[in-house]
Amino acid sequence: MSVKGRALRFIVDVNVGRLVTWLRAMGYDTLYIPQIEDNDLIRIAYKEGRTVVTRDTHLAERRLVTTGRLNLVLIRDHDLEGQIRQLAQDLALTSDGAFSLCLRCNETLTSLPREEARPRVPEYVYRTQKGFEECAQCRRVYWRGTHWSNMRKDLARILEGVP
Repeated sequence: MSVKGRALRFIVDVNVGRLVTWLRAMGYDTLYIPQIEDNDLIRIAYKEGRTVVTRDTHLAERRLVTTGRLNLVLIRDHDLEGQIRQLAQDLALTSDGAFSLCLRCNETLTSLPREEARPRVPEYVYRTQKGFEECAQCRRVYWRGTHWSNMRKDLARILEGVP
């Protein structure tokens, strides 16, 4: 989905910080700065065209939000799965770009030749996996093992029935 012709990007408030990993796993550019002041969060969101995700009703009352110049999603649910489902429903999110971003850094993953991955992953992983990707920023290596499979299943279950 896009907002005003731009790809949908988020900035997530600390009160819903657990959403960050899941939004990134779904392929959405998601900024997270745990120690940020509200004014700075709003300034960054406005400057970068990001949608604010929060449970803070005071942020939702800001003039930029009430006049429609800044997009904000006020999360209602305390439960993580309910929060993901709400975002998917409210913004028509999909997992089409799933697992294309680093879950830690938010950078796009790039293909890593298998031989280059060998010294950076456990031997069992090297023997059992064919493909690897890495984050150019933090150099974290990713592969499609059981953790990846479990997250895909969880996303499918959570998003099931979301229009």
